[in-house]
Amino acid sequence: MPGLAPCLWFDGQAEEAATFYASVFPDSHIDTVARASADTPSGPKGMVLTVDFRLSGQRFVGLNGGPDFAFSEAISFVIDCADQAEVDHYWEALVQGGGEHGPCGWLKDRFGLSWQVVPREVYGLINGPDPAASERAMEAMLQMSKLDIAELERAYAGVEG
Repeated sequence: MPGLAPCLWFDGQAEEAATFYASVFPDSHIDTVARASADTPSGPKGMVLTVDFRLSGQRFVGLNGGPDFAFSEAISFVIDCADQAEVDHYWEALVQGGGEHGPCGWLKDRFGLSWQVVPREVYGLINGPDPAASERAMEAMLQMSKLDIAELERAYAGVEG
């Protein structure tokens, strides 16, 4: 089976972004940086064209394609967090340097890329065997910015915060 790798389009920030992401996620590093051997429409000879990097073992490609395209919420990466400490870590780390927190566990990093910071427990709470409890958990989640596992569990149990 062929390997798949998301290719992320940047406006001259591919290496900076890859370095930033590799500093946030474990088991992450830059594999290769390819530079232009001649002048291109996107920039001069020697500029970074692409960066191959790994985040938590997953391969990505950063492409310095110029200003023609920007990220949108139509594409986001979901971070499957084991516990509240991981939620807290990624929630703060990814907005460093100019990102912004959004609703319902979403955020944008300083490069405009969208991330969903989601604790594993959320799936069992919003899709649990008790429909009324799941509805309470869903309603609580929709009111949050950063997802709070304890608060979601309280909502599921029907306990006032």
